[in-house]
Amino acid sequence: MHGNLFRAVMLAAQKGWDDWKYMDAEFFFVFIPLVFLLGICIGSFLNVVIIRLPRGESLIKRSSHCMTCGAKIRVIDLIPVFSWLMLRGKCHSCGEKISARYPIVESLTGLLFVADLLVFGWNWTTPLMWIFTAVLVVVGFMDWDTMEIDLRVLAVILVITIPYHFLAGISIVDRLIGAACISIPFFIIGEISGAVIKKRTGEKVRGIELGDTLLMLAGGLYLGWKAVVPAAFIGIIVAAVVGMILKHVTGESKFAFGPYLCIGLLIGAMFGDEMITWYISRLPHEETVNYYTSCILIH
Repeated sequence: MHGNLFRAVMLAAQKGWDDWKYMDAEFFFVFIPLVFLLGICIGSFLNVVIIRLPRGESLIKRSSHCMTCGAKIRVIDLIPVFSWLMLRGKCHSCGEKISARYPIVESLTGLLFVADLLVFGWNWTTPLMWIFTAVLVVVGFMDWDTMEIDLRVLAVILVITIPYHFLAGISIVDRLIGAACISIPFFIIGEISGAVIKKRTGEKVRGIELGDTLLMLAGGLYLGWKAVVPAAFIGIIVAAVVGMILKHVTGESKFAFGPYLCIGLLIGAMFGDEMITWYISRLPHEETVNYYTSCILIH
């Protein structure tokens, strides 16, 4: 697993570097910080979405305010990451602690934007990947907080799939297979596990919630099957490891699956194609593999 991921990272890094190797060093080292700054500014808005959307609050009508005392946050305190550091993580009005989650989301978004840029290079697909990344950040943290995935957020992925289809060169067949190959098994598992749990406990709970299924459907439609298959595999492995740790520490077996699927989708988007290509190249029976890849994988 580690070897496959390492090879995929190297292949993807080479692909991204091909777009950058002819750039001036000055341009490179100025542009990367600018992308990071863009990312943390977007991350600041994502914090608003993560908190307000589940509460049914407007994303634009009410200005930013302290969640404890309700005081309006000053303009100088709205600088992503840096304001939290300057305030030492406390509200300027009441002195109540401000969660470190705010700068974490902002910094994470900035770093992921830079990673997208380095992997995909500078082209018309990169801004769409930034939107996709931002959606996954929102879905992951929102599901962590509420155990629910907002379908309005997933709709953004469907919207950007339209321009991405014409720019990325992923065929409609690959996208439809990607939408179905993970979401259908997830749906079946959810239905069966839900029936079993309800029979045993009387609770209407699914082993895999419908929101997780729709997340993989949207992700597969956007990325295609070659990226979503390793994404699902990685997400399941990470969720299983974290789930066992949580079970041991807290005794609680129920946890949000969405954040780990989002991690898988991020890795799959960046390195999934390379992972699948490398894996297929290692299969035996060269003639069979070549026939399979020519008929199905290459469009």
